[in-house]
Amino acid sequence: MDLIRRGASEIIPEEDLTRKLERSIKTQQPLNIKLGCDPSRPDLHLGHSVVLRKLRQFQDLGHQAILIIGDFTGMIGDPSGRSKTRPSLSLDETRKNGQSYFEQATKILSAKRISMFYNSEWLGKMAFVDVVHLASKYTVARMLERDDFTIRYKEGSPISVHEFLYPLAQAMDSVAIKSDVELGGTDQKFNLLLGRDVQREYGQEPQVILTTPILVGTDGADKMSKSLDNYIGINESPKEIYGKTLRIPDQLIYSYFELASDVANDELKSLKSQLSGPESNPRDLKRQLARTLVSMYHNAEAAAAAEQEFDRIFIDKSLPDQVEEFVIDQDNLPTNVSALMTMAKLASSKSDAQRLIEQGGVSIDGERVSDFKTPLPQKREFVLKVGKRRFLKVLTSQ
Repeated sequence: MDLIRRGASEIIPEEDLTRKLERSIKTQQPLNIKLGCDPSRPDLHLGHSVVLRKLRQFQDLGHQAILIIGDFTGMIGDPSGRSKTRPSLSLDETRKNGQSYFEQATKILSAKRISMFYNSEWLGKMAFVDVVHLASKYTVARMLERDDFTIRYKEGSPISVHEFLYPLAQAMDSVAIKSDVELGGTDQKFNLLLGRDVQREYGQEPQVILTTPILVGTDGADKMSKSLDNYIGINESPKEIYGKTLRIPDQLIYSYFELASDVANDELKSLKSQLSGPESNPRDLKRQLARTLVSMYHNAEAAAAAEQEFDRIFIDKSLPDQVEEFVIDQDNLPTNVSALMTMAKLASSKSDAQRLIEQGGVSIDGERVSDFKTPLPQKREFVLKVGKRRFLKVLTSQ
């Protein structure tokens, strides 16, 4: 229970989980630990890893991990946290994204004691009479207790009837696999609790739910998200994971160690003590965190190399070992630096390039560019730097 409680927001009800675990040990029957996977976001980052690490802990304790790829529910769209109806996905899109999710998730999960199902296997077979029967198990008033539905209803924002079916369909996943425990972020609490109610209606022992915190992104303000560009992807290169980790605010160091790493509880206590002590340097602990994360998703050698390269670029002010080359034709030279950045895809548009230049994030051969209309140097080769980590060796063909 000490391991299970680590980093958990809520366990509802905890006494039921204790009883289930005791029975599992006595009968030597593993518990079914369910995690529903959102197939609309195939690229996993550390935010997703929080609940995946909790699932791995249950695996290590001898229980059965069950991933439910929501290919059918993905066509409805999860309304959790949404201010408007989520666009639906096709079955092909959800299947493709689901496979990508599984491949990345197994970087964290053990290949043993794991099963994966697509919920179209049972939801797609339900007749309309079955859907009506399921819908009769819950009231509109209960649905409107959800914060996101309540807000949209009060604001007069549209709520489609099919959105009410999402939590009911997710609850049927728990019925289909006879879930003992379901994991999810705190934003999924309503859906997980509804699963308990529906299981009870179908004559099953209700699952225990365990929610995990939402990991704050590298900006220290919002939850980790690709759309907000405050994420650390688990498939990213060692230097990207290392560099992005060093960008997190000091107040996030402990939560990243606790929620996104495998450091032992004793070490966590030591880290908390160090962070509260006046003699500790948060930068050193942040570097330790960066090495830890790179080692988890690559290896210790890659972590050491990423740290050395970071020091070479940002402390010694040298170039990285490998710099991508970009060749431009003498007869097709861009008119200025901002045009070159757009051509080389270092900026999404000329206005984006202008913004980066005005923010002081662009240099040529170490000299800061202050005007987006700055012409290119009159030489065959130079190094363009955009931001802190993007380098490009520009070569002009004869």
